Amino acid sequence: MYFWLLMRRWLFTQFSYLSGRNILFAWIVYSVICWLMLRIVGEQALTLNITDFIYYLLVTTSTVGYGDMYPQTVAGKWIVVLFVIPAGLSLFGLTIGRLAAMTMQLWKSSIMGKRRVNVSGHILILGWNGQRTLYLIQMLLHEEKKRRRILLCIRPEMENPLPEDIDFVQLASFTDTVGMERAGVAEADCIIIDNEQDDITLSAALFCSNKNPNAHILAYFNEAVLCDLLKQHCPNVECIPSLSVAMLAKEAVDPGSSELHHELLHSQKGMTQYSVKYPPESPTLTVKDLFIYFKNIHDATLIGIDTGRGLALNPSFDTHIKEGTRLFYIADERVNKFQWPRSAA
Repeated sequence: MYFWLLMRRWLFTQFSYLSGRNILFAWIVYSVICWLMLRIVGEQALTLNITDFIYYLLVTTSTVGYGDMYPQTVAGKWIVVLFVIPAGLSLFGLTIGRLAAMTMQLWKSSIMGKRRVNVSGHILILGWNGQRTLYLIQMLLHEEKKRRRILLCIRPEMENPLPEDIDFVQLASFTDTVGMERAGVAEADCIIIDNEQDDITLSAALFCSNKNPNAHILAYFNEAVLCDLLKQHCPNVECIPSLSVAMLAKEAVDPGSSELHHELLHSQKGMTQYSVKYPPESPTLTVKDLFIYFKNIHDATLIGIDTGRGLALNPSFDTHIKEGTRLFYIADERVNKFQWPRSAA
């Protein structure tokens, strides 16, 4: 009895240091000792078949106790009472506790963004600006409709603000190679960089452009001068300067302009601006042909085109549209399936 108390105390004090391999080894040693002791005292029914023995041992140590198998000899009963049940119950309870702690740790790591997220072709958002970032995510969720996963990558210590809707990674720096690998920066389809400090946005854009030059990279700046600087080094990055001052001036001269721009950008209210690429192997049409087509078929308004040489708003009706041209239009909802005309109207 004294030996058992010493062993039990040792198990309690040392169990927290056991690795998964050592826990498995402890179960094997415990099972072998139980089998030998029961075998020696003549418990043939419990030890003859290995499957029956493992079944009996697990049922006993987990306190289920079906009663279909039990020791027949007096010595066997004492062995079960003094060793099999106490040692097995302690080992079983501590194992369950360790598994529960590991599960909680994995869950907490996921919520706090400490784990690697297995994603590809996703939208990666770098930076946290409170309600502005939440609004951005909500807009993306509405637009994407689960086509691409959204991963928020931040620096401050916080939990995932939308654990049911987005993935989440937390790291110390947006230029940390190991940390950014957890966010799948090299596999991202679109990268949105928006931070309170423009210098952090600039360094993050340079890093992402180097790691994933094929991604659609968007960088938001409070100061327009940094847009020109980034464009010189990374022409593939699309810079978006703050338009707050310009909007104030426009509203002062043309009342209602701010409301108009807000509605064009709001995907959940009123008319919204969208874009689509003119598909390959399509006939060469004019802006007039597509303008009429957009209005008659989809009740949408064509407002601009980009042939690869820059955006052209309100293009001339005589302008020819070739395959690969990006078309910008206004509509109540995004048109997911276009029925493109086969020839000019």
